[in-house]
Amino acid sequence: TYVLALLDEQKDIVFGIGPAGTGKTLLAVQTAIKKFKEGDVDKIIVTRPAVSVDEDLGALPGTLEEKMAPWTRPIFDVLKEYFTSYELQGMMAEGILEIAPLSYMRGRTFKNAYIVADEMQNATPNQMKMLLTRIGERSKMSVTGDLHQADRLKDNGLVDFLRNLENRQASRIEVIAFDNGDVERHEAVKEVLEVYGDE
Repeated sequence: TYVLALLDEQKDIVFGIGPAGTGKTLLAVQTAIKKFKEGDVDKIIVTRPAVSVDEDLGALPGTLEEKMAPWTRPIFDVLKEYFTSYELQGMMAEGILEIAPLSYMRGRTFKNAYIVADEMQNATPNQMKMLLTRIGERSKMSVTGDLHQADRLKDNGLVDFLRNLENRQASRIEVIAFDNGDVERHEAVKEVLEVYGDE
């Protein structure tokens, strides 16, 4: 159901909500790669809240990509299955692959792009609204999140949007909810989630 929603041309924004190990990020990134290789989009945009430094990346050494590396590693782990490190560096240099922290996205519109917004359970309502309004013509956005692993319990942008979406007709937005039965990781991960009582 999730893959079909990601491939559906009528669904511009697809939310994948659920526990770790269900493939939310993996499938979103694989879809971005497929769309890029088939020429449906010109670029892939990667974004993720940098919660532990409260989006203040200026104090960290290195380039923007190096500063965001700890938060984008899971996405790059998938990308490296399809592209060499050299290819990825070239794609970033040419702007084909872009890391765009939420705090740097205001005022931008992404056209003909696939936006992968990962771990959005850690976004504020303002960040979530700003992110969702960045989508432009011929673009697709995947938004992933695990509400049981939110570092931001109050003022949570993902919870806020999903609550506002309830009982509304939204033909261009799809929400796919996963549960522990969808976990595809090591069997121990399922048991860990059960120990913590995550539904």
